[in-house]
Amino acid sequence: MSQVVEKPSARPVTPLGILAKQLETILQTFDQQTSDELETHLKQAWLLAAGLDPYLEECTTRESPALAALAQKTAQEAWNQNFHQGATVRELEQEMLSGHVEGQTLKMFIHMTKAKKVLEVGMFTGYSALAMAEALPPDGELVACEVDPYTAEFAQTAFRESPHGAKIRVEVGPALLTLQKLADARESFDFVFIDADKKEYVKYLEILLEKDLVIPGGFICVDNTLLQGQVYLPEENRTPNGEAIAQFNHVVAADSRVQQVLLPLRDGLTIIRRLP
Repeated sequence: MSQVVEKPSARPVTPLGILAKQLETILQTFDQQTSDELETHLKQAWLLAAGLDPYLEECTTRESPALAALAQKTAQEAWNQNFHQGATVRELEQEMLSGHVEGQTLKMFIHMTKAKKVLEVGMFTGYSALAMAEALPPDGELVACEVDPYTAEFAQTAFRESPHGAKIRVEVGPALLTLQKLADARESFDFVFIDADKKEYVKYLEILLEKDLVIPGGFICVDNTLLQGQVYLPEENRTPNGEAIAQFNHVVAADSRVQQVLLPLRDGLTIIRRLP
């Protein structure tokens, strides 16, 4: 049985959130001898940065009770104690949850595109999968790829408590193998959401396009494409994941088979349209 712990304070994981935390720290350790004018400017910058994400939450349609319960359950889970992937410890944390605003954005995209068949590459605890499933028609289907059996079962438990959970089919295993399996079965999708191993993003995109897993005119949404701001900071400040995302963004921008736009939503969300 997994241990239930008190919800810790979520660390900032978006460029704006990190900026707000840095400015807050400066204000808390501010030298009283520094000019009042500089202090005022720093406080204004902090208020501007710190207020945006909460305001977006406030102005976005509330999540369903099922999504709210799943978010709370994810926040209470002791992630650092639970998973092993073979002999390797897999590092997971509550911040990997897509969250309210991004979940509602994906849900809106499903409504807007009138998608009936959706693919998710990287499910974690199922928040984004369930948000999109809520927008699917009764005969719609979402296939969710998740490498970790523990998180897959965690998500499926939540799906069973939602009237929309039956639209979700979970495929457990490495995403690239699952994508090849879907391609071999000649499956194709109207809409794809990618939020998995950052170092494999280019490979995910290539198989989606080369194997016709996304239909011509279909959409691919890709999460974390700002990667905590690392993609536009000097290269020496990048982690391996930051470098992988920077390379992915470059590959997408140079690919003549697609059109794309990168939105500064949460940690960056790129919308890619496969050209007919």
